[in-house]
Amino acid sequence: MAITARSLAAPARRCAAALAAAVLCAAAAPAAFAADPAPAASPKLPKGLYGSTDPKYDGVWRQSLALLAQDTTGVRPADSAVDWLAGQQCADGAFTAYRADPKRPCDAKTLRDTNQTAAAVQALAAVGGHADAVRKGVSWLKSAQNDDGGWGSASGAPSDANSTSVVIGALAATGTKPESVTAKKGGKTPYEGLLAFRLGCDVEKKDRGAFAFQAKDGKLAANEDATAAAVLGALGKGFVVEQGAGAAKSASCEAAAKDAHAAAGGAADQLGSVLDAHDHHLMSAMPGAESQPDVGNTADAVVALAAAGRADAAKQSLGWLREHSAAWAKQSGPAAYAQLILATHATGGDPRDFGGTDLVTKLNATGPKPASAASDQQAEKDQKEDEGGGSVWWVVLVGLAAGAGIGFLLSGRRKQNQL
Repeated sequence: MAITARSLAAPARRCAAALAAAVLCAAAAPAAFAADPAPAASPKLPKGLYGSTDPKYDGVWRQSLALLAQDTTGVRPADSAVDWLAGQQCADGAFTAYRADPKRPCDAKTLRDTNQTAAAVQALAAVGGHADAVRKGVSWLKSAQNDDGGWGSASGAPSDANSTSVVIGALAATGTKPESVTAKKGGKTPYEGLLAFRLGCDVEKKDRGAFAFQAKDGKLAANEDATAAAVLGALGKGFVVEQGAGAAKSASCEAAAKDAHAAAGGAADQLGSVLDAHDHHLMSAMPGAESQPDVGNTADAVVALAAAGRADAAKQSLGWLREHSAAWAKQSGPAAYAQLILATHATGGDPRDFGGTDLVTKLNATGPKPASAASDQQAEKDQKEDEGGGSVWWVVLVGLAAGAGIGFLLSGRRKQNQL
């Protein structure tokens, strides 16, 4: 999954892709494992937006993840929430992190963000009703492709593994075959662009198959966040992964160098080994910060492992999340609850019973009341069945009573379910 700001919501691992990453991560990102955060000032927020913190760096991102998570659980988001997201789009199809005044046209100074755009495209495609916005978003993403086949955090920015992966996910989620989107100069595919960040056979064994975020001084360094993102990208998957969707077979180090599917298998295996080394969770490595458990990256790793068919490893890490994510999610807000829901969904779990916590209710409470939920739909269905069944049985019983001279006293009880 790719990268913008994990700052206030989609957590700090996504800071690497922002052009102002160093400033943003240091100033805006919460501690990945904080238990007792200091209360933040609550700015005046627009109608329909999820979360209570300043959306300057992550408004579109957290809104997109929230809508996607709701959609996977049978919740139909409020119209105001969907409209807010759609209204953030620039006329050329791109999205930035947040537009305080959507009526004011985007100009040359507007920082168009590939990650926010790709996230919004996935969300709007999932909830439906905004086909034109989705089409324009995909068109802009195609226009921002670099000559190496990949994408940077913004149009013209150097490619990175996370941004390339999240754009691949958006293309796939909208029915576009990623391999068909080739660079205008050189014709390289997104998969070729992504594989450029894979650590090959000439590195230490423990790092083989991992992905780097970007090359630094011409060298690649293993990065768990980039690796988790690259597993999804290499498999052509978006944020939403269905349980048992498929498996990426392990392959030789040499074979994985040119085959994205094989590379996904190797990356998943490498990621799994890192999780095993840390009791099934990942550690943060923010510059200048003390190493600590990284809940957000662990949730993303669960989705990646599930997508690659590493079900046992995914469920072990999900078990760790059940015990250690509550404080982080409460602090981080809607995108954090969404990450946990998507991780649970990918492993076939029940997000309404996540270690005793109803993640769906928690997420819904961070924004406008949903238009409907799965339980509401089921209750309506049950009621219709009861009413329909009652009328049929009434005819049958009245007929029996008339024939046998026996009176019947009938009563019915209707089911009522609520979220």
